[in-house]
Amino acid sequence: MTDYAPPLRDIRFVLDEVAGLRELLETERFGHVDPDTVHLVLEEVGRFMAEVVAPTNRIGDQEGAVWHEDGTVTLPAPFKQAYDRMVEAGYGAIPFDPDFGGGGFPWVSALAIQEMLTSANMAFSLWALLTQGAIDAISHHGSAEQKAMYLPKMLTGQWTGTMNLTEPQAGSDVGALTSKAEPTGDGSWRISGQKIFITYGEQDLSENIIHLVLARTPGAAPGTRGISMFLVPKFLVDADGTLGDRNDVTCVSIEHKLGIHGSPTCVLSFGENGGALGWLVGDEGQGMRNMFTMMNNARLSVGLEGLAMAERAYQQALGYAQDRVQGAAIGAPKGVNSPIIDHADVRRMLMMQRAWIDAMRCLTYTNAAELDRAVSSQGEDRQAHQEIADLFIPLSKALCTDVGNEMTSLAVQIHGGMGFVEETGVAQHYRDIRIAAIYEGTNGIQAADLVARKLPMRGGQVVLEQLASCEATAGELSANAELARYGANLVAGVEAARQATMWLADHASDPNQVLGASVPYLRLLGTVIAGGLLGKAAVAAVRLAEAGGPDADFYRAKIISAKFFGEHILPTAPGLLGGITAGCDDLFALTAEQLR
Repeated sequence: MTDYAPPLRDIRFVLDEVAGLRELLETERFGHVDPDTVHLVLEEVGRFMAEVVAPTNRIGDQEGAVWHEDGTVTLPAPFKQAYDRMVEAGYGAIPFDPDFGGGGFPWVSALAIQEMLTSANMAFSLWALLTQGAIDAISHHGSAEQKAMYLPKMLTGQWTGTMNLTEPQAGSDVGALTSKAEPTGDGSWRISGQKIFITYGEQDLSENIIHLVLARTPGAAPGTRGISMFLVPKFLVDADGTLGDRNDVTCVSIEHKLGIHGSPTCVLSFGENGGALGWLVGDEGQGMRNMFTMMNNARLSVGLEGLAMAERAYQQALGYAQDRVQGAAIGAPKGVNSPIIDHADVRRMLMMQRAWIDAMRCLTYTNAAELDRAVSSQGEDRQAHQEIADLFIPLSKALCTDVGNEMTSLAVQIHGGMGFVEETGVAQHYRDIRIAAIYEGTNGIQAADLVARKLPMRGGQVVLEQLASCEATAGELSANAELARYGANLVAGVEAARQATMWLADHASDPNQVLGASVPYLRLLGTVIAGGLLGKAAVAAVRLAEAGGPDADFYRAKIISAKFFGEHILPTAPGLLGGITAGCDDLFALTAEQLR
């Protein structure tokens, strides 16, 4: 089983040449950080993830989280050891507000940390994902007292956070939730109801768990307009910050899942003994708006899971392909078996993984950098960067998790029959990543968000401007003989995406037509934009390779990987246009009975 090696050179290349880290660090908001410090921190984090966290991955899968009759949940012992060391190191605080103990680094640098943590152990990483989302929500919408009370210990990881939306009867229809909040008269509320699929809702890692819970207040409007957000701690917190009594929150069970066995997915019951005490975050009726602060943060991080698990699976598949000897490759001496990496189909699968990994890293890191540019800019510049970030969120989440599933499946395929055997370990990556296409709004919901909310921004101009940027990159690619076909294919992809965008605009009055086309449209647009960003990386790699130096071979490899994407993957994008413009009539041509 191949150990995890943090891809630090790949990460640095994308940060510097695609995401624009240096320019970010020249802004007033991030000027206290310098590029060398960021990369030194990432090197130390990478070492930690490889040496401390990665060895817990297989153990977590085999032992899993364990629920006990008293409502407690215990995790494998190595999880606690790794957790304590991570809290001591303070890695979780790096991107957050210095006023509460954070480092104030750009979010894109935190995304690099998330990538390595997730690759090392996806199940373990999920406490950090939910905690950072809760920190974001409290930071944006909490009172000054709530921030001072909860954020410092959440930043360190002493306390973790969760998000509590889903209920058994509601599923993704959050507006159908029935959890209640009754005022006590002293500023607190008594929360009652049940929530399901609560990641790390109970565990034995942190001292306290800060639940952000959506519930309805008396007389609240129906649907999402009547939902408010409440901060409900596992242990009540005294005025001096010390922990008090256990709150009325009970873990009644955990789910038995396909993957991420080490991550407890909890059913939480609030108020079995009179009501769990909670405090309103923001204003009444603004719970969904507040939660979207947390969800958008989480959606990018979930998209990153597709990249991270594809990277981990690729490393393992590459190691196996180098070591496994079977059959004679074309041109091999007679009677001599070859490592399977010499066979054409295995090379195809490895190149497919490598090229998509590079493209996903460009997309997700640029998405995070645009969020950083939005918060470090003013006026129209801020709005422009926020629009790009908002457009990229569903692309990052849905495209990368779909592709993550595909690339981990290829890793199993490269192992052949041994990939289907649990002892090799690669099947775990395939099982673990499957949830990511469902998390934080299924990928169908992401596609609906893209066509219903993001495509209409400025009358479609945000999308068209990004396509124009891709077209400009295509011009740079076409100026290089080696990358000219990439450039031509990118132009063809841009044209197909424009035609699809215009078709959706023409059919905007028919929601079924738009929604029926939304998933292939997201794949088309996402592939083209990712291809444009990877093309930007290829142009930079050409410049750096021509400059020579010890990393010239690394840059040459980047050019070849990008070329593979441009010549083997990007041409599939225009093929989606026909399915988009075919309309939705065939989707509903059969009755429900005929589908049986």
